[in-house]
Amino acid sequence: MPESALNRQHIEETERIKDKQSDPQLVEMINQCIQNDRKAQEYIYRCFFSSMYHMCLKYTRDEDELTSIINDGFLKAFKKMEQFQFTGSFEGWLRRVVFSTLADYFRKKNRGVAFLEIQDNGSSDAEALNKLYFEDLVSYLHILPEMTKKVFIKYHLEGYAHNEIAESLSISEGTSKWHVFQARQILKDHLTKHQFGQ
Repeated sequence: MPESALNRQHIEETERIKDKQSDPQLVEMINQCIQNDRKAQEYIYRCFFSSMYHMCLKYTRDEDELTSIINDGFLKAFKKMEQFQFTGSFEGWLRRVVFSTLADYFRKKNRGVAFLEIQDNGSSDAEALNKLYFEDLVSYLHILPEMTKKVFIKYHLEGYAHNEIAESLSISEGTSKWHVFQARQILKDHLTKHQFGQ
């Protein structure tokens, strides 16, 4: 579904803000959000709407769902803003809050988040694998090689694009894609073996 005019406006505004944003300003806005300052909350929302939108867009193309999930995610983030300890990326923290909201939404709708993107439709294994929930996925991440796990988390749980992952981990985009593919295969094989008795 095409982006609405409102969402396009949010995305364009987000990019303008990010270009001018300085770290001290972001820290100040976060601190004001902790004090429940509405203007600071609006600033954070406008600043990070685009990246949250594109993360959720991987899992649903329904514009109403997207808006509902993103808004709920930001509301949850604002309520727990004091939990952010300034020891890592704020955007990464926010992505995890919004992604958890996304997983909760699908769980309530009795829909799994298709992390593994299994293509062999019609298979009972594929159907079950595509209903892998957030907690299930996290519990299996320890079986992945370290770099593969890092890439998979950044791509699927934090919503980064392959070019962003490549830059942050000093690897190529092709290598990033390979790690995601490798993680899916390892998780699929592991789940098939342990959940379906093969």
